[in-house]
Amino acid sequence: MPRTPHAAPTFWQSVWLVATREIVARLRSKAFLISTGILLAVSLGSVIVGGLVGANATLPKVAVVGTASQVVEKATGLDAVPTDSVEAAEALVRDGTVSAAIVPAPVSPASPLGIEVIALDSPPTDVINALSVYPEVTLLDPSPANGMLAYLVALGFGLVFFMSALTFGTTIAQSVVEEKQTRVVEILMSTIPVRALMAGKVLGNSILAFGQIVLIGVLVSAGMAVTGQRVLLGDLGPSIVWFAVFFAFGFVLLASLYAATASMVSRQEDVGTVTSPVMILVMLPYLLVLFFYDNSTVLTIMSYIPFSAPVGMPMRIFLGTAEWWEPLLSLVILLVTTLLVIVLGARVYSNSLLRMGARVTLKEALRG
Repeated sequence: MPRTPHAAPTFWQSVWLVATREIVARLRSKAFLISTGILLAVSLGSVIVGGLVGANATLPKVAVVGTASQVVEKATGLDAVPTDSVEAAEALVRDGTVSAAIVPAPVSPASPLGIEVIALDSPPTDVINALSVYPEVTLLDPSPANGMLAYLVALGFGLVFFMSALTFGTTIAQSVVEEKQTRVVEILMSTIPVRALMAGKVLGNSILAFGQIVLIGVLVSAGMAVTGQRVLLGDLGPSIVWFAVFFAFGFVLLASLYAATASMVSRQEDVGTVTSPVMILVMLPYLLVLFFYDNSTVLTIMSYIPFSAPVGMPMRIFLGTAEWWEPLLSLVILLVTTLLVIVLGARVYSNSLLRMGARVTLKEALRG
């Protein structure tokens, strides 16, 4: 009996077949697994080290007598040791058990808080600063409360974006050129539409990249919770979520550009040259956020440019300088730009994939 011909896969079935093939190939790659493990270990290790440093930062220990405890309770950054008398408190200061003693004193212009600080041989500046009363301050152009913390957050967002986008983008480009150079693409195109081939590559690598970002976010959040950095987690949590959302669409944009530009050449040696403009688009957000992490003007511009929005907008959310509607507007701009890039990238990919030999110019690829 004659064989019944198998029905050709639909467009989306073809896309999923190619995406599955990309995912399986990456998961079987030792280099990919090792690099992912290193990135996860570095992310989690930085959180653990930060928690240990914070835990090991001991507070100044002070002996407290009587009603002075009411003032000490309102202060932050002091480890109070209740003491029965001034003499007992002075004894603790002399034997080094505490760095200072805080005892009641008559309220006067010299002692408005009604306390006196007793130390051994020099004024304890850390204790005095903790007890100081500051007037209310209004900032016309507020900057991050902790410059080093803001820099570390900027470094984290920038580095994760740069490493993930570069790693998976380069993988897509090399895969496209390898299939073209070995003419495997001609076999694939006999059963799979060329646009489905590109869509599958972009989808498969986007799933892996997004999964990597989500895993990093979960590990960092869990590490902060375990090491007692819940206050920082509360401040950083919303920006991590927005970073994952922006990265998901931003990477699709970059992946489409990597696939389209790589299809214009037929040799692995030419991949770096043809994809260098895309690499610059990946590198710029990383460099900008490192140098201008505390510059509200630069961060605002970055948050509305599609290529840098995945870094710029989450950074503004962490700093508290973005209005509630700005992430939504920036995301809409990113979505529209991504759709346009996918359409143009698919055209370049379709018109260049079967052209062997010399490099295809962008004008030729767009014209067909």
